Formats: sequence, structure tokens, C-alpha cells
Amino acid sequence: MNAAAGPARLTRRACLAAAAAPLLPQPRFDRLPGAGVRIGLNVYSFNEPLRRGAMTLFDAVRFCAEHRIAGIDATGYYFPGYPARPPDDFVRRLRREAFLHGVAIFGTGVRNDFSLPDPEARRREAQLVRDWIEVAAALGAGILRIFSGRGVPEGFTFEQTLSWMAPLIRECAEHGARHGVLIGIQNHDDFLGTAAQTIRLVEAVQHPWCGVILDIGSLRQADPYAEIAQLIPYAVSWQLKENVAPGGREEPADMQRIRSLIEARGWRGWLPIETLGPGDPKEKLARLLARVREAFGPC
Repeated sequence: MNAAAGPARLTRRACLAAAAAPLLPQPRFDRLPGAGVRIGLNVYSFNEPLRRGAMTLFDAVRFCAEHRIAGIDATGYYFPGYPARPPDDFVRRLRREAFLHGVAIFGTGVRNDFSLPDPEARRREAQLVRDWIEVAAALGAGILRIFSGRGVPEGFTFEQTLSWMAPLIRECAEHGARHGVLIGIQNHDDFLGTAAQTIRLVEAVQHPWCGVILDIGSLRQADPYAEIAQLIPYAVSWQLKENVAPGGREEPADMQRIRSLIEARGWRGWLPIETLGPGDPKEKLARLLARVREAFGPC
């Protein structure tokens, strides 16, 4: 057919295939097959003593060194002045402390909310993320952990909220790319309650410097292991918690099963552990670390 004859008609089969293709989730990150994990610590595990000043980020680094934990997610809440950027001198001293103890600072994180209905409020949240991308870069961290939002605001739908959220996160990811810092969106049983919703957002953001922080404890609406399997190709880091909650009922996470999922789908990178709730965090972390090493070996 020549150009004057107009475009060729698509067959019914081709139309159906074209319509279906965007719905098929594709792995976002190309990795070598198999598993290669490094155990890390999310310092939110020490939230209570850090908040009341009984512990510092420097103490958290030393805890990692003492327990042969290779890296740390130094959450932003515990830096002086948060949510403002911390003093440069503090960042340099923390980075030095980690280096001298053989502990990598692989990530940090902020508590943002992109589900706010007010556009100016969302812009301020995006500025918070951009500021902390630069803090992450100064720390030598490769990941900034962020949230989507607290939920769908009253009077709006999930799709409407996603439509204003995704472009902002894309802008943040572009800023991250300029500084060598990946954006990790944590599924947190908030705006993102399921693997499908999390994938929907990451695919809408559509940026190679944006992925998922795979929080196993916040997949509470269905079978968490099935949802973990769906999210692994999109992950840039994890939160490996003590418990999962199938259908909202908490039970100890099956670490051997998680290892099998990782080996089947391929994951190479950080596997940060995190404990929650009452009790001595050092004792709880020691128990969780033992469970993780029993499943994954001496990593």
C-alpha cells in the first residue's frame, strides 16, 4: 500500500494484543540472575532511643560494626534539624564514622506526603525530597527512601491522586539521577496498600532512577509472599521485618521462603532488616539477624 492509500487497518488480534500489552508488568531493573544480598539495618529499629536522645546515629553505626551488619539506612528523622538539611559538618563526621567502622551508608529517607490535595503543599513535599537527595549524595548513599502519601484524600479517587503524584515523583527521580541517587518508594499500607497499586505508581512515574522499597510487613491485604514475588523486579531496596500479615493477621516472616523468592526472581543488593514495636531493639535485632542469617547464610 502506498502512502496515499492511508494507514493499514489493524487486525482484531493485533488490537487486542496492543490493548493488553501495557497491562503486563515488566521488570524495571535488569540484573544478573540469582541472589547476592548484603544485610543492612534500617535505623528506624532504634526509633524510640533515637527520639529521646538515648542513642545517636553514631551509636547505630557502631551497632552495625559489632554485629557484622554491612550497611545502614540512616533515616533522616534522626539528623539534627530534620526536616531541614543537616549541617554539612555532621554529614561529614557521620560518613567518616561509618567508613572507619567498615559500614556503608547506603540510604537515607524522609517522611513526605504526595497525596495532599493542595498543589503548593505537594510542591513543598517535593522540595523536601530534592533537598534530601542532595543529603544522600553527600553521605555517599545510593538510595533515598520516600513515601507515596498517607492515602486517597476525601472527595478524590486513587487515579486522580496518582495523576498528580506520579509527575512530582518523576521530577524528584530526575533530580536524583543528576546526583546519582535512586528514589525508592516504600509500599506502606497507606496510599499503596497492595503490590498492584505500588507497581501502578512506579509504572506511571516511568523513570529509571525510581523503584520500590519492598516493605514485607506492609503487604497486609492478601498473600504477602505472592505480592513480594510481584514486587521483586521493581525493588531497589527492602525492609525485611520480623512479621508478615496475610489478610492483616501478623505472623513470623518465613525467611527461607523469602530467600527462595529472591533466588527465583533474582535480587542483588541491600537487604535491610527492621524491627518494630515494644521491647529492647538491640535484643530484637539480634534475634531477627539470627533468623535472617540462618536462611541466607553468613552475609
